[in-house]
Amino acid sequence: MATEYFLGDEAVAWGAIDAGIAGAFSYPGTPSTEIFETIQAVAPSVWASWSANEKVAYEEALGMSYAGRRALVSMKHVGLNVAADPFINSALTGVNGSLVLVSADDPGMHSSQNEQDSRFYAEFAKIPCFEPSSQQECYDMTREAFRLSERVGLPVMIRLVTRLAHSRSIVIRHPDEECERRETALPIPDPNDWTLVPHNARRRYRRLLEMQPTLLAYSNESPFNLLTLGGRRALICSGTGYNYIREALGGRPEDSLLRVAVYPLPTDRIREILGHCDEIYVIEEGYPFIEQRLIGLLGIPGKSVRGKLDGTLPMDGELTPELVTHALGGTSAKHMPADPIAVARPPQLCKGCPHCDTFSALVDATAGYPGAVLFSDIGCYTLGAMAPYRAVHSCVDMGASISMAHGASRAGARPVVCTIGDSTFTHSGLTPLIGAIRTNADITVMILDNATTAMTGAQDSLATGEELIELLRGFGVKDLHVFEPLPKHHEENVEIIRRAIEHKGLSVIVARRACIHIRPHQRPEAATIPVGEA
Repeated sequence: MATEYFLGDEAVAWGAIDAGIAGAFSYPGTPSTEIFETIQAVAPSVWASWSANEKVAYEEALGMSYAGRRALVSMKHVGLNVAADPFINSALTGVNGSLVLVSADDPGMHSSQNEQDSRFYAEFAKIPCFEPSSQQECYDMTREAFRLSERVGLPVMIRLVTRLAHSRSIVIRHPDEECERRETALPIPDPNDWTLVPHNARRRYRRLLEMQPTLLAYSNESPFNLLTLGGRRALICSGTGYNYIREALGGRPEDSLLRVAVYPLPTDRIREILGHCDEIYVIEEGYPFIEQRLIGLLGIPGKSVRGKLDGTLPMDGELTPELVTHALGGTSAKHMPADPIAVARPPQLCKGCPHCDTFSALVDATAGYPGAVLFSDIGCYTLGAMAPYRAVHSCVDMGASISMAHGASRAGARPVVCTIGDSTFTHSGLTPLIGAIRTNADITVMILDNATTAMTGAQDSLATGEELIELLRGFGVKDLHVFEPLPKHHEENVEIIRRAIEHKGLSVIVARRACIHIRPHQRPEAATIPVGEA
């Protein structure tokens, strides 16, 4: 045994390492980033290189599973939207070597554009899902998820939330514990099971449906799903909700308690607690997933169910101990009073950030165009929406800036300019740019090349510097410009943007200057092409 002090993310990473994974796959995204970074830093024998996006990461992990090795793929909740196609279909192909997906949700939207709940994806794909409540369970459930994946031949999800992923606690590791380790790869599976033409897909879907009673039996028997019968009030909870109940009640045994940690929902234990109690409280982080399934369309005759749907708890934002205490009838205020010392400060670009000078030039270049439309994307530069720039009119999802710019131009908008970072460009900007090139869309695409994935901690970018220029030329971009965003080049950069806007058809500008947080020895070599037209 080894006693450690881990973030929830780090506990998952070590659980995967101790389970004998051969590879880890991911794209940076808060709050999941530290899972991959931990593996990359401490496990040199594990293949770990950032993927272009979450879809690619999932497919790479699935390929490793096909070849008979264990793989971990991790991402934030909106990244699972990107990976949904291979994820859903992998439930039909099944897995060969164990495959565990970690999806880290972000209730309260600390660094995300929505609060979606990944448990719905697990239910939709009809696969098992684990939801830990502590860092120790992050480790233990990761180990168990790999065992289960190989046993049932399906991918298995672990659902985290920000508060668990980014808080620390003591974790006891069991690196030598038997986990059905594989010293050699499993044999290659039947190709017919992995080739989802209709005939095979129908057969594999029937197999997935036939697996459901087995998965339900596992959930009903899992020791992670804790049931304690006491008083006539039932508390059904999951994830961090379990911790908040313990804090709110101080461990008092008056109530009956069911902690759900393994899905599909353990129907036998739910029937048992509902048969024992008249009043039910559902405490869960995220959407009212458990609550909706309890009450169905018409509710439970003779039972009172309280939770998010009836307003006992708020539908949005994170749970807190105060909210749960209030919901359960304690004395805590429903909303915490404002701190008289801490003053809220809106986020802003770092002092000296190259995006500041890029947006300053963009604002001045478009000042003479009252109808200018400025689309943007996911990254540090989204903060260009703030004063004094106001240079971001939309931010929807990764890569949407180029696609939306193209669509707006076809509706008659002009000029249309979009800004996208180098990492986001390789994540989801390549495909819409191909379409814009093909049809010579009348838009200006500005790629903000700061040589890294800055917003999530300066991870590697897959196309920056000369490689990015070569890529754009290979795609067939004809009107291509490069400038260095510095105050001393301001007037020249404004003129470059104006020329690109006046060009009839597609123009691309690369604003190239490394993020100030990249150490000098890590910075890319100086541009070898002249500033201006490339």
